[in-house]
Amino acid sequence: MREKKQILIADDEANLRRVLGAQLQRDGYDVLMAEDGEQALATLAENHVDVVISDLRMPKLDGMQLLKRITASQPELPVIIITAHGTVDTAVEALKLGAFDYVTKPFDRTEFKNVVDKASRTAELRQREGEMAERGLIGQSPAMLSIYSVIEKVADTPSTVLITGESGTGKELIARALHEKSSRHDKPFIRVNCAAIPRDLIESELFGYEKGAFTGAVTSKPGRFELADGGTLFLDEIGEIPVNMQVKLLRAIQEQEFERVGGIKTIEVDVRLIAATNRDLAQEIKEQRFREDLYYRLNVVQMRLPPLRERQGDIPLLVEHFVKRFRERLKKSRVVGVGDAAMEVLLAHPWPGNIRELENVIERAMLFCDGERIDVGDLPPDLRVTPPSSPGSHAAVASARRAEIDEDDDEDLGEEPTASGEIGLKELVREAAAKVERELIVRALQQTGGNVTHTARLLKISRKSLQTKMKELGLREARED
Repeated sequence: MREKKQILIADDEANLRRVLGAQLQRDGYDVLMAEDGEQALATLAENHVDVVISDLRMPKLDGMQLLKRITASQPELPVIIITAHGTVDTAVEALKLGAFDYVTKPFDRTEFKNVVDKASRTAELRQREGEMAERGLIGQSPAMLSIYSVIEKVADTPSTVLITGESGTGKELIARALHEKSSRHDKPFIRVNCAAIPRDLIESELFGYEKGAFTGAVTSKPGRFELADGGTLFLDEIGEIPVNMQVKLLRAIQEQEFERVGGIKTIEVDVRLIAATNRDLAQEIKEQRFREDLYYRLNVVQMRLPPLRERQGDIPLLVEHFVKRFRERLKKSRVVGVGDAAMEVLLAHPWPGNIRELENVIERAMLFCDGERIDVGDLPPDLRVTPPSSPGSHAAVASARRAEIDEDDDEDLGEEPTASGEIGLKELVREAAAKVERELIVRALQQTGGNVTHTARLLKISRKSLQTKMKELGLREARED
């Protein structure tokens, strides 16, 4: 349902807000505006926001205070700081406190667009891959107990760690745990999602650049290695780094030194590196997409995070955790847990999206649940399968799931299967999707007492997109009558 990313601009200069807002709208974003930090917090409370752009100097609540409030309540939300040349040092300090990036006045149009696009992509990747601060280190399965043991042994060492695992298994959470349990815990933890950065910008992102190094470099800027000095640098999706950049990265890791782009001065740092990937780097080496020497330098300690299907015993604990969270967020205090039949369905599902997928399923089920416990009927249709009496293959589970979906479609759409195929598959899918979409919006509206703004925030779409969707589904007129 989500169509456009939503950007919040917080700046006390009305002209600057208008100029930035116009540019962002031309670039395809929806824009919200606030004239000070307090108004920005109020806007965040009422809307789903993907990226925040904030000036450092504002009345009532300045940019640094706003940043601290956001990182405390929404640590995954990228915050871009606007600064004048004279306050660049403060902006760098903001990066160490958790800001995503900063831009300096006067703006270079291209640089500003690149920074915002990068932040938007990073926000999207974080949502998609389930970087799950506070929610992945849950479980008492042998696989997770082994992970805990490794964390205890290697956390307070300078050794490089390579975290591998499928998307949604919680790789960043492990990196944070390693940092927090080390003697560097009070120093910066700087993360870089290599998949979110265009290939031609990865060098300047990691190592910084000097003024005039390239078009748009109107001032010098430190890279992520410098910002992480004394602390930890987490390179997520390291398999996305171009081969020609891997040589310089290897040197920086081994020698703890490098030069900025366009610079001649060698900069020395003290950085503990943690890398993560969902790729098979050994296969990437065979296909000459990853350097073997870099792989061995990264792979001092390897931690493989198991997919959820390999730790089924942890599913009830994770479900309990998510139910508690969404009870408060969705104001569903009456829901106390999951029924036995629904839990059997959850245990039978292979969870290709891992913990992220489980979290989304529980959120959706909580939204639809009208009783004290989540029942099978509250779960998404593609999960409503009868668990096999004995452990079976994923193919058997998928076959049963397809059979039930076919049956549900026939009942819901009121159509009898016909040999001549009077109703095409695409039309069936479109009608079924519209029905589910309509039901979800209606439930969300009921949950928020008909408040469109709160409903949009609950569904994580912009208010404008929700209004458009309500009109398409015939809900707008129904609510206005």
